[in-house]
Amino acid sequence: MTPDAVGPLIAAEGLTVRHGGAAVLRDVSFAIRPGEIVTVVGPNGSGKSTLLRALIGLQPAASGQVARRTGLRIGYVPQRLQIDAGLPLTVRRFLSMPRRVRDAEAQAALARTGVADLGPRQMARLSGGQFQRVMLARALLARPDILILDEPTQGLDQPGTGAFYRLIEEVRAETRAAVLMVSHDLHVVMSATDRVICLNGHVCCEGAPDVVTSAPEYRALFGMGTQGALALYRHVHDHDHETDQGHGHDHAHPHHIHGPDCRHGHGA
Repeated sequence: MTPDAVGPLIAAEGLTVRHGGAAVLRDVSFAIRPGEIVTVVGPNGSGKSTLLRALIGLQPAASGQVARRTGLRIGYVPQRLQIDAGLPLTVRRFLSMPRRVRDAEAQAALARTGVADLGPRQMARLSGGQFQRVMLARALLARPDILILDEPTQGLDQPGTGAFYRLIEEVRAETRAAVLMVSHDLHVVMSATDRVICLNGHVCCEGAPDVVTSAPEYRALFGMGTQGALALYRHVHDHDHETDQGHGHDHAHPHHIHGPDCRHGHGA
């Protein structure tokens, strides 16, 4: 199984990954195609991060295989990257690790992600939103065919989440890079998502958001947090900022029905 020039960018077939003696992923098969946005959702411990690591070759497979298109360029943003507060590391220097990049390239990447002025700042002193945008800038320096993002909005507030999602949509539109993203929220995905994969050690169901939301496997796995509906994180300006219960203007507006316990994009 080898992705060709018109086939998938990455394809997994019968992928099983073990930690110790336990299977974290079992018989996972799916493919990521050029230009599409795929969001993976699942409860804690469902193997989401393990799946991403296996797809990019950081996690060995116990069985099955992963095929990546020849010459595939991957931009990877991990779930966590700990920077020691005592380590003198500026944003500009960080962007040249491990591959040195020219000043003009680094500045363009920071500008594209909305943090053009952060080059001299220390990495350890960035806010959560600034840190994620710098990480995305670093990933874009690879001119990726696919961006792989592991819970990129975890720890961000609602406006920060909405802004980051819009940035990803803009980057995809401009670069045509595919996006594979793990979401930390069980019920809310980016509005531009083409396909949702529900994972719980195996692929429970997958498809377009409106298809997945009606799947019994999705409802059995994730309950009725939005009356069973999978919400799409959208940005609209059709409500009163002052009276909207203080949530601010970056709201998660669901594509389908949501109940009173819908978290509107706040992390689970």
